[in-house]
Amino acid sequence: MALIVKKFGGSSVATTEKILNVAKRVLSERKPGDQIVMVVSAMGDTTDELIKLARGITKDPYQYAREMDMLLTTGEQVSIALLAMAFCELGQKAVSITGPMAGMKTNDVFTKGRIIGIEPKRVHEELDRGNIVVVAGFQGADAAGNPVTLGRGGSDTSAVALAGALGADTCEIYTDVDGIYSADPRIVKGARKMKEITYYEMLEMARLGAGVMQPRSVEMGKLYNIPIHVRSTFTNKPGTIIREEYTMEEKDFIIRGVAHDEKVAKIAVLGIPNTPGIAHEIFSALADANIDVDMIVQSIRNIEKNVTDMVFTVAADDLAQAKKVVDKVAANLSATSVLVEEDVAKVSIVGAGMLGNPGIAARMFGALSRAEINIDIISTSEISISCLVKSNVLEKAVNAIHDEFFPKKD
Repeated sequence: MALIVKKFGGSSVATTEKILNVAKRVLSERKPGDQIVMVVSAMGDTTDELIKLARGITKDPYQYAREMDMLLTTGEQVSIALLAMAFCELGQKAVSITGPMAGMKTNDVFTKGRIIGIEPKRVHEELDRGNIVVVAGFQGADAAGNPVTLGRGGSDTSAVALAGALGADTCEIYTDVDGIYSADPRIVKGARKMKEITYYEMLEMARLGAGVMQPRSVEMGKLYNIPIHVRSTFTNKPGTIIREEYTMEEKDFIIRGVAHDEKVAKIAVLGIPNTPGIAHEIFSALADANIDVDMIVQSIRNIEKNVTDMVFTVAADDLAQAKKVVDKVAANLSATSVLVEEDVAKVSIVGAGMLGNPGIAARMFGALSRAEINIDIISTSEISISCLVKSNVLEKAVNAIHDEFFPKKD
């Protein structure tokens, strides 16, 4: 007897046929006494279609962030209702509830909300009535009752946070791949599936672009110490378990994986005074606009004139808003220009094993050098090294680095 939270993404519930198959699978795997909570994304490309509708009204729909959240939260309501119907049609009691009905409380940052608390009283009540509870992922409500979406990967975050609040035994994330790999298997043919990975390493891989999981969902797993099992919707094979510590020989790897992120953009603020407080002025303005900044490089342009350049990256989705913010700050700083580069991508290596192992960075840079790939920006953390490269050589870069640290078996 266990309490299990299962999350199914948009590709898993893209059609009514797939929704019925999900319901059949869940019932076939359910053990006597198990209590099941489902967290579901919008069907297929529904979210993209809703955004397209909004762009039929305005070129920049996200300037009306609250209304975008009102619009986007309708997508999950369709899929949860259909999945609840599917369970009922198969003879299993089920009920669909929205994120706010499940007690998902968020801040008031529309389109990029963060969960600030969960009171899953309604979920417990429905489970006690013998229902499978189907919850809308990706959404909650602020203190005023406004709908707030949780941003990229929000359904995963909803699932893991709900599992923690319910005291679930495990959280299963179903996706279109059968686990977490040492690199994206769509790009690297020799990518290796991991049996398990720590929260710490998975958090870093997610932050650096590994699309299977989003950082906030891994943070929630670590916070509640809930094992997260990432597995395929389409097979019954075991996937990858994300947990606090390794239980197998996986810990012997120095590098756990190669991550990449195509959805980045570079902004360069050129010719600004090299004086105290300049970096604070730029990045505090971006923070006030809820824009995350990633890689940062400051370089002296002219020592005699005490002039410097500030270069950094943001998510591609934030570029338009970031450019507006930076243009305003740059004007106040009398910058010579603000340049934007969109044809860039980030490639990274991650692994706790690199601590105390000199030469890892040199091997990464060497692999890129042999592949004749130029590095634009470099950033590091305790367990990761990232390089910004041109987007047209990203696939080549990922493969070159993966071959260096995960040589092909004979």
